[in-house]
Amino acid sequence: MIGVFFMVRRNDAHFMERALKLADKGRGQTSPNPMVGAVVVRAGRIVGEGYHEGAGLPHAEVHALNQAGTKAKGATLYVNLEPCCHAGRTPPCTKAILTAGIERVVCAVEDPNPIVSGRGVQHLRGAGITVAVGCLEHEAERLNEIYFHYMRTGVPFVSLKIAQTLDGRIAASNGSSRWISGEASRRYGHVLRAQHDAVLVGAKTVVQDDPELTVRHVQGKNPIRIILARTLGIPLDSRVVNDGGEGRTRVVTSVDGDPSTIEALQSKGVGIWSLPLNEAGRFDLTALLKKAAEEDITSLLVEGGCEVFSTFLRARLVDKVYIFVAPTILGSGLPSIGDIGIGTLENGLHLRDVEVRRSGQDVLMTGYLN
Repeated sequence: MIGVFFMVRRNDAHFMERALKLADKGRGQTSPNPMVGAVVVRAGRIVGEGYHEGAGLPHAEVHALNQAGTKAKGATLYVNLEPCCHAGRTPPCTKAILTAGIERVVCAVEDPNPIVSGRGVQHLRGAGITVAVGCLEHEAERLNEIYFHYMRTGVPFVSLKIAQTLDGRIAASNGSSRWISGEASRRYGHVLRAQHDAVLVGAKTVVQDDPELTVRHVQGKNPIRIILARTLGIPLDSRVVNDGGEGRTRVVTSVDGDPSTIEALQSKGVGIWSLPLNEAGRFDLTALLKKAAEEDITSLLVEGGCEVFSTFLRARLVDKVYIFVAPTILGSGLPSIGDIGIGTLENGLHLRDVEVRRSGQDVLMTGYLN
């Protein structure tokens, strides 16, 4: 009996790994929905599979069941997230599972969405289907870390992306910063943009670099661009302003921002977010994240510069960090991070689950803060 139990558990993990790989194909395309993959298995063989390709499109379970056809009857369905039991832009997946005649469902983790949150599992069990929950749970949560964070907190998952020299500089003394990181790192930076709903920089970055903040070196959708401009000091001929007609640019200013400048920006299709300042004269970042959530922005990639990085770290609102370190030493210039209110080593912000790998000529370090 022990041997049989082990074999079943091993096979469950094997097919769940396939579901996770399928789910990852939807990365950057499904927001605000999660990435989901599904596999239908009968007599130890895969007879149907699919993944969620985008919000409003059929869910992974439906693709897999359609591919399996009549072979789904009496089969096992593997899915990395609890099947939905409510009708939204698509019908409930639990109904499709019951109609197909699935005998057993293995899902990695329950859906944190309060309108699902265990109800899908209860619905299936109530209809006589065997449901197992918890297979590769950690891997499933990590895959959808943005979705889980957004559902549990109500605010976007914040990633910090820094490209710096070996001695921690993001620009030389003369202000030049192109290019600190190599081609491979810049390409991956565009991958990160495509995987986040929005990208954020400060007004100084717009003035100095006039960035497009679009996805160019890889395939993927362009993120919403958020510019922190307390005094609206951004050129009206900058790139992020002049193609704002696509509705992709938001300029964040204080509640007493100049009306004429606001009107000029709005005439170019730029959205204006007027937010309060705190006692230190900085934006209330919690209010900013709540404002972003109102527009279904589930993830935010913070790209610079030093003051913006420091402000987010000081507020302890960074969830994940991507640091590209180039094999270059400047000795002077603009540091990547300024004062964040830490005076002792033991009080420093320590990354967890750290990963380090080569990125062309650079080194990329990733880790979590919250």
